[in-house]
This record gives sequence, C-alpha cells and structure tokens, in this order.
Amino acid sequence: MSGTFRSLRGYNYRVWASGAIVSNVGTWMQRTAQDWLVLTQLTHHNATAVGIVMSLQFGPQLLLLPLTGFAADHFDRRRLLFATQTAMGTLALGLGMLTVTGSVQLWHVYVFAFLLGCVTAFDAPARQTFVSELVGERDLSNAVALNSTSFNAARMIGPAVAGVLIAAVGTGWVFLINAASFAAVIGSLRSLRLDELHLKSRAAPTRGSLAEGFRYVWNRPDLKAVLLMLFLIGTFGLNFPVFISTMSVTAFHAGAGQYGLLTSIMATGSVAGALLAARRPKPRITLLLTASAVFGSGCALAAIMPTYGLFGAALVIVGVAAQTVTTSTNSLVQLSTEPAMRGRVVAILLAIALGGTPLGAPVVGWVADHFGPRWALGVGAASGFAAAIVAIRYLMKCGYLRVHRDGGRIRFSFDRLHAGDAGIGRPVDQA
Repeated sequence: MSGTFRSLRGYNYRVWASGAIVSNVGTWMQRTAQDWLVLTQLTHHNATAVGIVMSLQFGPQLLLLPLTGFAADHFDRRRLLFATQTAMGTLALGLGMLTVTGSVQLWHVYVFAFLLGCVTAFDAPARQTFVSELVGERDLSNAVALNSTSFNAARMIGPAVAGVLIAAVGTGWVFLINAASFAAVIGSLRSLRLDELHLKSRAAPTRGSLAEGFRYVWNRPDLKAVLLMLFLIGTFGLNFPVFISTMSVTAFHAGAGQYGLLTSIMATGSVAGALLAARRPKPRITLLLTASAVFGSGCALAAIMPTYGLFGAALVIVGVAAQTVTTSTNSLVQLSTEPAMRGRVVAILLAIALGGTPLGAPVVGWVADHFGPRWALGVGAASGFAAAIVAIRYLMKCGYLRVHRDGGRIRFSFDRLHAGDAGIGRPVDQA
C-alpha cells in the first residue's frame, strides 16, 4: 500500500493534504445543510428548487470558463488560492449569519450559491493544477487520486456530522463551522516550502490565448471523446443531492440524520474508487468504459431498491463507479496535456463536470417532482450507458476495438492495445 500513498512522502503535499481534509469536511457539511435547508425549511420538499441551487452554484463554471483557465495558467496559483479560499470562507460566514438569525429566504440561498459558484470557478482549476507544483509529473496521477480520496473521505464524515448538527443546533451553525474550516487550508498554503515547489514557466499571455484551450481540445479526438463521456455523466448522472434527498424524503420518509448517512454511505464507495485509482500509474480509456457501464448499472439498481438499507448498498456501487470516472478522467487529461496548456484544459474539464449541472439538475429535479425519484435515477443510469457507448465508438474508430460475429454471437476483441495507452494521448489520425 506504500505506493498508493507515495505522494505523502513529500512535505509540501502532506501539509496541503492536512489542510484540505479539514476544509473538505466543512464543505460537505455545508452542502448537506444547504440542500436540507432548501428542501425542508424554505420549500415543501421541492426538488426543483434544489436543482436550481445546484445550477446557480455550478453554472459559473461555464459562464467564466475562458477566464478561469487563463487565470490558472498565467497567475501565481498559490496566491490565487489564497484569494479564492478566503472569499469562500466569507460567503459561508454570511449565509450562516442569515440562517442563525432566522432571516434567510430562498432567494438568499440562490444569491449565495451563485456567488460561491463564481469563486469556485476560479478556485477549482487553480487547485487541480496546483497539485503538479506540489509533487511533480511523476506522482501527479497518484496525487490527483489522493486528493479525490481526501474529498470523498470528507464526504463520508461531513454529511453524517451535518445531519447530527442540523438536528441538534440547526443548519446555520453548520455554515458557520464551514467558514471556520477554511482557516486550515489557508494555513497550509502559508506553511508550504516555496523552494521545494515544482514550478514551471508560465504561459505567456498572447492574443487569442483565452480561446487556445478550446482549439487544443478540438484538435485532440481522444480528449473530445473523454470529455464527452464526462459531460454525459456529469450533467445527468452526478446529481446526487437531488437523487439522495428525494429518495430519502419521499421514498423512505427518512429524517435529517438518515439523509446525511446515505450521503456518507455513498462516499465509502467513492473513497474505495479513489484509492483504487491511486494505485494505477496511468488510467486508460478502457477503464472509463467499464466504469461508465457500472455507473449506469448502479443507478438502475438503486432506482429499484425497495428499502433504505438496500438503496444505501446500491449507492456504494454508484460511488465506486462515479469516482473512478471522475478521478481517472482528471488524471488522464492532465497527463496527456502539455503543461503550458494544462490550466485551460482542466478548466474545460471542470466546466464540463460541474458546469453541466445547470443543464441536468433542473431536468432531473423536474423528473423527480413529476414522475418520482426512482425515474430520476433512471436518467442517471441512461447517462452512464450513453458514456459507455461513446467510449466504444471511439475505440472502434481508432481500430482498438473490433466487433464481429462468431457462431451467431457478437464478439468484441482488442487490436493494437498497448499497456498504458488504449488510444489516449494522441490524435486518431496518428493511431
């Protein structure tokens, strides 16, 4: 297992990871409390309102895409993270004060969600690409996976703690605790050894550099296929606040504690998926194909589960598959992208993963309201199967996957499939 945690041997990554886990726990506490506030206190179990909050929070990933990638490639990432983390803590404090004093209204949550989305749009690509400055290229894939492990370990702890605190002291105090948690990551940024950072020359600002990331991806059929898979699952599949909250409240009539526990249960699968990803030196597109199919199957299974316990068990499968898709996509895209372009390409990746939510969350919420939460999970299942089809089509187009009949049965075989490659990392016309 020592290879799984090899990035922690470096001082800078250890410091960063220690601050990040505290902040991540606070973030998941706030997400849980925010969804519960909207669903049970500010509306009468309105899943569409939860979807709107998600849209406002993740929409800026799309609106600000050219600027956020440009900032990550051209500005000092450490200083940029200082600014974004401070702003995020301030927003949590503001929403917490409104809630504790009993002044919060639904439109307040909408405004704070949008402002948080704007800050996060700049924070996410800088934070994702800052990892390469902490560990270097050799351990990049491992560090990305460990970051996901930290995020999802917090996902196990945060919602469960939030459920207890909501029942004990109310949602407002959860927001205030999250505001305080940002001190940990800001402190870790101050404690880094600057002389040990793996700094590379930054891209020089040129005319048209804002759009250069789009051109780069457009000329890479491999990246286009992977990002399309992520778009399908990220838009229609990664709507867990809608799925879990509506299933918890309407299908199983559970309380705040049981709702938080379901999110934590799914996170156990996510942690397992992230740790499995940390062991791999480099992911392959065939792994994404398998994970997408399993994600679709897991959502379909969760949709038909008759009891709270069986639904939680199905969420573990969904968590493993979802984390494998997102973590492996992140690692694969970063490793196959030139360092000078990495910030802009990662911004596109994050905009697709998070910015697709404004399109999918209201749709999934509407389906949950009008047809029930089980049908909403069916939408998630369809997204996984559609992503698997995209991977199959790409592999067939590259000549890696061949489909033929053998005795009346359809058979699949791989040709020219080299270890660690699977067609990713170079254009189709060079395959």
